[in-house]
Amino acid sequence: MPVCSPSTQAFQARVRLLSRGFTAIELMVVVAIVAILAALAGPSFTPLIDNWRTRQMAEGLQSTLYYARSEAIKRGGNVIIQKNPNNTNGCSLAPGVGDWGCGWHVCADANLNGACENSEILQRFAPPTNTQVTRTSGGATIQLNRWGLVAGAFLGFSLVPLNKSITNAAARGVCMSSGGRVRIIPPADMPCNG
Repeated sequence: MPVCSPSTQAFQARVRLLSRGFTAIELMVVVAIVAILAALAGPSFTPLIDNWRTRQMAEGLQSTLYYARSEAIKRGGNVIIQKNPNNTNGCSLAPGVGDWGCGWHVCADANLNGACENSEILQRFAPPTNTQVTRTSGGATIQLNRWGLVAGAFLGFSLVPLNKSITNAAARGVCMSSGGRVRIIPPADMPCNG
């Protein structure tokens, strides 16, 4: 049997000590601490998530308005933005004519009936959950003419987290002027005034 030097014995003892792993109790304590910290930190993330959702919705609406304008100019008019009806994909945020919380789609109104049909749809926007979108004036459709302008003088939307008001820090407004400029405004400037 070979004789181990003291330094080899110390090295083998350290290897055995370092390779032993964790016990189940140690793992359960760590998981419990992480769960407690997550439960304490969770509510503080709510405003951040609300802000992210309304910002995503506002940027999506702004992008849709610019896309519809460019399509209307390219196609010589007859482009419509139409809100999705209530209960689309289980969404219940569009009960009224001015409620656009279930999303919208852009279509080229080829048959000139003033409504979108499945064969005419160019783009769809499915919104993030728990965000209310309200058109400040007007109805369920927005028609754009051959110059890419909205029928009517002005267009405005209010976007707020579910069950909050337009004074909430996460709220946003999307405004489109009669000339076609689209802006996203903070809560202090809401609602859109033209």
